[in-house]
Amino acid sequence: MPRCAGCNPLQNQITMVEGAKLIGAGCATVALAGAGAGIGTVFGSFIISVARNPSLTKTLFGYAILGFALSEATALFGLMMAFLILFGF
Repeated sequence: MPRCAGCNPLQNQITMVEGAKLIGAGCATVALAGAGAGIGTVFGSFIISVARNPSLTKTLFGYAILGFALSEATALFGLMMAFLILFGF
């Protein structure tokens, strides 16, 4: 098979790996959208719950903050994976 001038198979492989890293990091950031939806659901449910029973506001607020923290932890984990894919490998 004739080789073309300027074709470097190693450079093509490196370029493909970089492209795959970018695609993988983009897929990992989908977790950020899910966390945004989860946080919206948590606080939307909190508002509805307080509207139904205002005397439980303090208790429900603690649960809402716990739900927010867990949703945010998912987002941070996804973001950490994206950065690890981009800069770790």
